[in-house]
Parts: sequence; C-alpha cells; structure tokens
Amino acid sequence: MVDDLSADGVVSAGVVVGRILLTCDQLIRVEELTIGSGANENRLLRKFSGPRMTKEFLKDHCKQNRLYSTPHLNDTLYLHFKGFSTIENLEEYTGLKCLWLESNGLQRIENLDAQINLRCLFLQQNLIHKLENLAPMQKLCSLNVSNNYINTIENISCLPQLSTLQIAHNKLEVVHDIQHLSKCVALTVLDLSHNLLHEPAILPILEAMPELRVLNLLGNKVVTNIPNYRKTLIVRLRHLTFLDDRPVFPRDRACAEAWALGGLELERKEREQWDTQDRKKIQDSLDALALIKKKAQRRLRLKEEAERGEQFLCPMQNSYQSMDYRLLVFSQVTLRLPSLPKPLVRNRLVRTSKALCRKH
Repeated sequence: MVDDLSADGVVSAGVVVGRILLTCDQLIRVEELTIGSGANENRLLRKFSGPRMTKEFLKDHCKQNRLYSTPHLNDTLYLHFKGFSTIENLEEYTGLKCLWLESNGLQRIENLDAQINLRCLFLQQNLIHKLENLAPMQKLCSLNVSNNYINTIENISCLPQLSTLQIAHNKLEVVHDIQHLSKCVALTVLDLSHNLLHEPAILPILEAMPELRVLNLLGNKVVTNIPNYRKTLIVRLRHLTFLDDRPVFPRDRACAEAWALGGLELERKEREQWDTQDRKKIQDSLDALALIKKKAQRRLRLKEEAERGEQFLCPMQNSYQSMDYRLLVFSQVTLRLPSLPKPLVRNRLVRTSKALCRKH
C-alpha cells in the first residue's frame, strides 16, 4: 500500500503497488502508461477515467432533458459538468446550433466535423491547450474558451462569421500570442481579461480589427503599462463602444480626442462644454414639464367652471320648462270659455304669467 504518490501520480521504480486510496475528487480518468527507471524496465500505470460520451449516453441524455430522440433534430445539447475527457460520437447530431461543453476535462477540440450549422460553442473551464479543428464550423458566431491553458490564439481566422471570442483566464503573454487576431476581421467582442499580457505593442493588433466594439483587458499588466490607458485606447480604437467594465459614451470619446489634440487644458474645456449642454438639456426638460403641468391645470380649471355653470343653469331651465307647461295648460282652458271677450282672456293670461314668474 503506497501513501506517498508523487505529483504526477507516479511511484518510484521497483515499488509494487497493491492498492491506492484516493478521494472521490481525484478519480478523473483511467489509461495505461508505460513507465520505467531504465531502458529495460517498463511498468504499466493505471490512471483513473471518467464517463465517456457514448451514443447510448447521448440518447439517454436527450430523453432525460426532453430533447428529440432523433439526433439530427436537436439544435442544442447541454453536456456541461459531465466529466468528459474527449469529444466523441456527435456525428449524427448535424443540426446542432448551440453546444455546451463547459466544466469537463476536455483536453482537445476535436470530432466536431459534422457540426456545420453550429453557431455557439462553449468550452470554458476545461483542460484545452490549443485552438484547433474549428474549420468545419463555418457558421460559428460565438466561441468561449475561457479558463483553459491556451497560450496562443490561432486557427480561428478561417471562421468568417466569428463575432465573439471569450478567451479570458488563459496563458496569453506576449504580442506573438495574439498576432492572429489581426486576421479576424469579423470580431466585434473580444475578452482577453486575466491573461499575462504586458506589452503595449498589442495596440496595433487591436487597431487592425475593423469591427471591434467591445474589449476587455482587465487583469493584465498591460493596463498599467500603457500611459493614460483608457484615453489612449478610446482614441486609437475608433469604433469602441465598451471598454473593460463600462461603456464608452460620446462624451468620453470627445474628451479623449480633445486630450489627444491639446492635452489636459483642451480636455477641460471640452468637459465644460459637455457640462453646459447637459445642464441646458436638464433645464429644457424641466421647462417642458412645467408647461405640461400649466396646460393640465388650465384644462382642469375650465372643466370646473363648466360644471359650475351647468349646475346654475339646470334649476332655471327646469323652472322655465314648468312655467311654460302651466301657461300652455291655462291658455287651453281659458280659450275654451267662449262667453269671455278676448281682451279679458288676454289679461288673465298676462296676470297668470306674472304670478308664475314671481313664484319661481
């Protein structure tokens, strides 16, 4: 029984291993390796292996996640956090547009020749050391290989529609490691954060990317090695709209360009002009709001006056209508008296009308 394995899991030559006790998080994969201390001495060492991406596993996975049992009908596969060490048996899944392989033990990008319709590929948090075998995926738009061990960007200029590349937390260090980016003319979003980049000479490479809109360099020493880092990048990258952790507003760009032309003094004047414009916009908004409020108050006042007028006129109108009705009845009654002369009837009507008016 051996208690002291070396860092790579290899024991000294001549030691017979009967049993090895490992914790569950150390059971990664199993494969046979030939080792020995001399030319004539070989040993077989077993390393622990995790689950494989078999056809049966994929079918069961589709069934459990309510996906299609017919492979080519699926457009998404969620194969993250499964412990796979190899990409395999995806030949029948030709309709995939999004493939999640995050947080596995993958060491290579391989066996994806059948995924010609793939748009998004997520390979973050694996053990990948190289960008390779991506050419068949001509429709790929987004590639995430963050948290791996990649030390060179390569083999992605063959992807004409690749617009987003996330390669944070890798091993990129010098200018040569990212030189290939100058050939990626379609890239608009680039995440290089938390690498080992430290040379200001990476700026010409970034300038050669005509569609670059979003850039993240946080966590690299180059951020402190470039004087006036944010202003410099805003001036040199003309189309940048988002840098690191915040947007690039038109005000930021105008002030940075003024700084590039005339230093801090011209930048100060530009900021004062923008402050004046901002104050004017705020005042115009307040004035417009006050005008809206004034019009609303006027409409309310007219409405209240109209309601008071209607309340005053309604009793009068009802009185007049009642009086007219009584006069009509009285006139009909008196006109039926043929014995009375007409002047007398007319006088009675006048007296009756005056009495009714005084009453109301």
